[in-house]
Amino acid sequence: MKNVYMIGIGLIGGSFAIDIKAHYPDTVIHGISRKETTLDKALALHLIDKKAKLEDIKNADLVIVSIPVDATVKLLPTILDHIADTTLVIDAGSTKKAICEVVEHHAKRRNFLACHPIAGTENSGPTAAIAGLYKGKTNIICEVEKTTFKLQEKALDLFRAIGMRIRYMDAVSHDKHIAYVSHLSHISSFMLGKTVIEKEKNERDIFDMAGSGFASTVRLAKSSPAMWTPIFKQNKENVIETLEEYIHNLQQFKELMQQDNFESIYNEMESTNHIKQILNGIK
Repeated sequence: MKNVYMIGIGLIGGSFAIDIKAHYPDTVIHGISRKETTLDKALALHLIDKKAKLEDIKNADLVIVSIPVDATVKLLPTILDHIADTTLVIDAGSTKKAICEVVEHHAKRRNFLACHPIAGTENSGPTAAIAGLYKGKTNIICEVEKTTFKLQEKALDLFRAIGMRIRYMDAVSHDKHIAYVSHLSHISSFMLGKTVIEKEKNERDIFDMAGSGFASTVRLAKSSPAMWTPIFKQNKENVIETLEEYIHNLQQFKELMQQDNFESIYNEMESTNHIKQILNGIK
């Protein structure tokens, strides 16, 4: 991997750049962004070695696309138009169905590997990039059979080098499952933040009284709306389904409160404690 082109150099792309440099020090990382200020910042932070334009990717060994998913859907066919036959293109989008569909019949579909690294923070932009973000994290790969085997091997070598675990899944299943374990939690965080802001008018009260529980629960509300709105749009049907189930559970909890049925509330919470064992790892 002599020449890597990063399209999007925020938290996800920038963190990839740091880890790639750490494991492949001779690699030259080229940055592509619609914002010149982003490229300047990425250069200053040594995330990239050079600025580049989209047409330059004809020289790429690897292209990593880490931009909002709506932009990926629009740009991915053009990216495949520009690359060489030996180039590997991977994305990092949180939705997969629309992205896979847009290049389904592209002549260079075999050069593309649809990925979703389950890693990140609530921060965005080049300054959010951190070393080791992907170590021990799961990378979901969709439609692996549509990528030529030699390029699959190149991608897997990279993912293993930076410490990622691999999970294979079809794009439809990915979007359904990720709506529950990722997209719903972001909506919950945004709406909790909204509720507190609307009801607690005194910002000093929020700052002084917010405990660690509130801070951890509302952390995701600091995430970028520019990234998350397209995700909700692309995964609309699955997200609505998860919301309906979540709202049902909230309504049921409210009714138990109204009925002073705290024994059932206790039982509900106790049974849900099983999530600790799940998150500690399935043996």
